[in-house]
Amino acid sequence: MLQQFLQDFGYVALFLGTFFEGETILVLAGFLAFRGYMDINAVVATAFFGSYAGDQLWYYMGRHKGRQILARKPRWQAMGDRALAHIRRHPDIWVLSFRFVYGLRTVMPVAIGLSGYPPLRYLILNGIGALVWALALGFAAFHFGSVLEGMLGNLKRYELMVLGGLLALGGLLWLRRRLRNNGKDN
Repeated sequence: MLQQFLQDFGYVALFLGTFFEGETILVLAGFLAFRGYMDINAVVATAFFGSYAGDQLWYYMGRHKGRQILARKPRWQAMGDRALAHIRRHPDIWVLSFRFVYGLRTVMPVAIGLSGYPPLRYLILNGIGALVWALALGFAAFHFGSVLEGMLGNLKRYELMVLGGLLALGGLLWLRRRLRNNGKDN
């Protein structure tokens, strides 16, 4: 049942998850690839394309409506102002690495677009950053599965518990961020 569900919807869910945010769903997909439910190369490729497309969209939205987007939420405004300060000092480094900094994934491309960063340069460096991110996180999660299996012995017995734990952890992180953001936006 899980295998059929993942074959039908796993890569679509991964694309959408990495388009909008990414870390948790990519780690989960990497683990599922280790268990044989998904292909690690397809996981990395899907995560790359989802992340790349989402960040390109946010960048172009930032170029055209950046201040309006950041003004929607006070927390985004504050983060956007800090992001702009970082971008002005080291623009290329931030374009390559922002997706590795937790909590900046959506705001940073908007701020980069708002900063006037050149579109062609962003297209290229964002692609490099998305590729490194997808490879690093995808394969780290894939190899994390082998570490767990080495520690737990036959992981098949614990597979649903580990999968449930990863889903619960992802859900708790999402809920925590959501509650924190709602409290700061009011």
